[in-house]
Amino acid sequence: MKLSGKVAIVTGGSRGIGFATAKIFAENGANVVITAKDSKRLENAVNEIPNSVGITADIRNENDVKKVVEQTVKKFGKLDILINNAGIFPKIKQLHEIEEFEWNEVLDVNLTGQFRFTKVAIPYLKKTSGSIVNISSDAGLKAYQGFNADAYSASKAGMIILTKCWALEYAKDKIRVNCICPGVVDTDMTKPFLKTEKDRDFMNNEHPLGRIGQPDEVAKAILYFVSDDAAWTTGAILTVDGGESIK
Repeated sequence: MKLSGKVAIVTGGSRGIGFATAKIFAENGANVVITAKDSKRLENAVNEIPNSVGITADIRNENDVKKVVEQTVKKFGKLDILINNAGIFPKIKQLHEIEEFEWNEVLDVNLTGQFRFTKVAIPYLKKTSGSIVNISSDAGLKAYQGFNADAYSASKAGMIILTKCWALEYAKDKIRVNCICPGVVDTDMTKPFLKTEKDRDFMNNEHPLGRIGQPDEVAKAILYFVSDDAAWTTGAILTVDGGESIK
């Protein structure tokens, strides 16, 4: 029970990595608040995770973000952990084909949305010497030929440098800020790229360990960062990607 008595917010927690993270947190004794835009999917997630509460929210809406944090503190009296996980993936296009509204939407969700949640959470995390984990991507570490998701890559690279900025900014407050960079993980977001056996074989072979990842494998790394096992770790960028980024 590594998180006994802790209170955590997991954004984008109704499916994929967010759901796996909320589940492992609850199994380790935390009270978990899950956010998502889709209220039905959120309800289903909460029904599967003990000690969890769902709050429907749009990460692009400042008032929704404030509502989530304030309702969390009102219900549980504090906030110990923030997992900035919510994100979207654009249609694959070359730069000259991207519409500006598409670019702006990805940055608004994947980068500015994380800023919104962190900004509101910081005053409460100061009181608990809390922990933040940002979910980036190995696409934020390097360019991949043929990937062609520039806004996504830019947003994920932004989360990596912001992790380091926030870690330094709030070290004096004993807030730890770390970052996970997953490779391709078997989630709803990646399903469009794994439609056939040939697609899956290709994606497995892109990872030196010979397969794509599972959500719980990323969740276990997140659990490490927010637990006392990582009490002396801040500003760290951890790849959980089957070796994809070191090729």
